[in-house]
Amino acid sequence: MKDKKSYKVGNINIDREIDQLAKAYSLPQTRAYIHDLFTTVIKLHLDGADERDLYLVTNTLKELRHIFRVFTKYRDKRKVVMFGSHRSPQNSLEYKMAEEFASEMVKHDYLVITGGGGGVMEAGNKGAGKKGFAVKIKLPLEKEANPYVARGEKLINVKYFYTRKLAFIKESDATVLFPGGFGTHDEGFEVLTLMQTGKCTPRPVVMVEAPGMSYWKNWLRFVKNELLPGGFITQTDLGLFKIVGSVQAAVKEIKDFYRVYHSIRYGRGLTVIRLNQKVAAADLARLSQKYADIMSGEIKPCGPIPAEVRAKELLEKPRICFKFDRQSYNRLVGLVRDLNLCA
Repeated sequence: MKDKKSYKVGNINIDREIDQLAKAYSLPQTRAYIHDLFTTVIKLHLDGADERDLYLVTNTLKELRHIFRVFTKYRDKRKVVMFGSHRSPQNSLEYKMAEEFASEMVKHDYLVITGGGGGVMEAGNKGAGKKGFAVKIKLPLEKEANPYVARGEKLINVKYFYTRKLAFIKESDATVLFPGGFGTHDEGFEVLTLMQTGKCTPRPVVMVEAPGMSYWKNWLRFVKNELLPGGFITQTDLGLFKIVGSVQAAVKEIKDFYRVYHSIRYGRGLTVIRLNQKVAAADLARLSQKYADIMSGEIKPCGPIPAEVRAKELLEKPRICFKFDRQSYNRLVGLVRDLNLCA
């Protein structure tokens, strides 16, 4: 836990009041963060933040609080977020595939998150039914959510794209993209950038196109012909996503990604991977050798780190740990995929 004493206003009386507020309105494990939130609010005032600045900060915090409140009770469930064009008509192949995909993921006990609009998003909510969420942006041309969104708490309306995008990443375990416009590409490149830089944990990123179509194949051709030769990405970055031509392949890609791998946690210089089942020592030795370029030492079985123990975080799961270089996140995704072949 961070030291709350390191972040203060600098006025003894104000800092004392903040300490008292933090103690009154927090738990021991959250006190440092509540303390810093109070301190930040006061610093905004002392810094002379104007009305527009405060409006932005206030609405951002309100939206995030609401998003966290809604999803908290569902965090023990895997979720997939779906993107694609809001213009796709109901008789289009991508609409039908999106609806079928959402329905299939629900059968596998996943929840579905969409942007709440029409087209592919509508298809996702239609297929997911009551197992679907929508984080809807307020737009002049699209004021109402699609009719298949379960109203109530599962429809979240937000003002800002950045809070919406944070929700899509933070509250989901897989990203699936159907053909779409600027927004679809924005979300796709966003999640690839976050994975490439380690700003989100490894996840399956699946791009789905109908049989006989070439939407994502043409996108991949651009990536390989322009980004790769120019040195803007590496060959290993191409392993951050998969392009598939069927609903069944998309579902399989997501299910396989979590076959052995469960989740990841960083702490105390170690990278800890929680597993759904134990991995044999011979497999760990082989993976240690294959991925020696991104770690020091070897991959070994381990127990939970102190932060996990305090939070009682998946303590029943077997774990492995290693000293990751915290740079080669594209290779880390490859390690996860290889772990899943150890089932």
